[in-house]
Amino acid sequence: MGLLDKLSGWLGLRKKEVNILCLGLDNSGKTTIINQLKPANNSNHLGPFSEEWRHVSQTPAQEIVPTIGFNIEKFKSSSLSFTVFDMSGQGRYRNLWEHYYKESHAIIFVIDSGDKLRMVVAKEELDNILNHEDIRCRKIPVLFFANKMDLKDAVSSVKVTQMLCLENIKDKPWHICPSNAIKGEGLQEGLDWLQDYVKTMKI
Repeated sequence: MGLLDKLSGWLGLRKKEVNILCLGLDNSGKTTIINQLKPANNSNHLGPFSEEWRHVSQTPAQEIVPTIGFNIEKFKSSSLSFTVFDMSGQGRYRNLWEHYYKESHAIIFVIDSGDKLRMVVAKEELDNILNHEDIRCRKIPVLFFANKMDLKDAVSSVKVTQMLCLENIKDKPWHICPSNAIKGEGLQEGLDWLQDYVKTMKI
């Protein structure tokens, strides 16, 4: 069963539309995660979704290249709308994120666990998100993927938690999963956690 197939099953009876923002610095693995959510063409893929799902965007998934500018991927079914925002990590594009906070119901924040030098930048961007007026006062669930755990110099999810000061998030449910998006490892665990909150939210 595909990841979004499971989400559709969780929410199908309630006919919810859920907007989940997938954010993070460039080269963190957001596009790879997005590609894992697309219908499968090979046995290593986490898909396929149920047949009611359709991938609305027309972006080809075969090549994983850095996102330049701003790209939106949309998946829709009769019961769920899942929107992924894949944005360049360049500073001049990050201000686009905030235009979609108000309509979001959950956030997935992807971190490159092997990029210790930019962990400070990732923390700054995370703080900007959590302190934004459209996010700050809401109990919006935040799922963190400590990605690229396959890299030799990757730090543990515990260390990522410390470096990003996630323990300071007191007013929102959050969870961190170590992941290897290329192989799909950790993604299922993350969405299993997220569903516990999304399925009970009043949307």
